[in-house]
Formats: sequence, C-alpha cells, structure tokens
Amino acid sequence: MLMSQEQESKSYSRLFFALWPDEATRRELARLLKTFAEQTGKPVLPHNFHVTLVFLGNVDQTTESEIKQRASDISVEPFELTFECLNYWQQPKILCATCKKVPQQVVVLASKLDAIARQSGLQTDTRPYVPHITLTRHAQILADQVIKPIVWRADAFCLVQSSSEPEGVCYRVVQRWPLPKNSVSPV
Repeated sequence: MLMSQEQESKSYSRLFFALWPDEATRRELARLLKTFAEQTGKPVLPHNFHVTLVFLGNVDQTTESEIKQRASDISVEPFELTFECLNYWQQPKILCATCKKVPQQVVVLASKLDAIARQSGLQTDTRPYVPHITLTRHAQILADQVIKPIVWRADAFCLVQSSSEPEGVCYRVVQRWPLPKNSVSPV
C-alpha cells in the first residue's frame, strides 16, 4: 500500500486511555506479581501497571489534539476498583487481576472515552468493557483464583503513549485529567 506524501510526513503515536496507579497500589501489585510470576509468563514491569479504558492505536497529532480537547469535558465522580480475582485469559494469553463487582463510574468513563475516539474517526474494541490489570503476558494456564483485595482509588484518567524500547514496551503518561468531586453547596 502506497502512502501519500502527507501521510508519510505525519507523526503517529500509539495511544490509549487508562487509569494510572498511585505508588502504594503499584507496590501492592508488584508484591502480588512476585507470588506467581515465576510460574507463568513474562511479568509486566511494575512501572507499566495500568487499567486500560480505551485503546486508540496509532493516532496522528491532529487527532490526538482533538481527543485531548474532548476528554477535558468529561465529568465522572472518582471511584474505587477492588481487584480480588486472578484470571487467565486464553486470548490474548494474559494473566490479569479483575474485579468481582465493577463500579458504574468506570463503565461510564470508558463509554465516554470510547465515544470520543469514535467521533475522531478511530476504531475501538466492540466487546463489553472489563476493567483488568495485566500482570503477565505469554501466560501459561493458571486456575482462576481469589486474591487478597487490592483497592485502586481512581481520581483521574490519563492518555498514555506506548513505545517500544530496547528493554521492552514502555508506557508514558502524556496527559492526565482529574475526576472532579461534586461539591456540596453550603446551606
């Protein structure tokens, strides 16, 4: 397939919207990973832990600017995700932490971000949204199990860039948007 000169000159970034953990949550996930990492797959490096909201793929700078502008209008209450299950997903062969109960706010947030992506002409995943944290890739089958709950307090969402580095994939937060708390007016 031939590219036009305009397409060749455009710069693209591999992007996704995500929840990014605080350091305490990252440490808890790293401790969990140590308990089984040697048994199965290639561990995700702790600095890459995240919860994907919407995968965008390769995005040009113009579309990225549009997406950032639209994302700044999103308003969802902060929420908590409680990761208490360890699951093996055959496709794409990952071991991940999941929630038994998914808060409505995260579903609404993912849906709003998906709508922004589609309005910008991007194709997104059509499967129902399931929040998860990938812990290992190229995983071997491991029976699903209950784990000590890890509570993730989500008070912001991010646009993240995925880059291939010599030591592997690296994720970098490009922009962060706080989730506003409803303020109560004094009586």
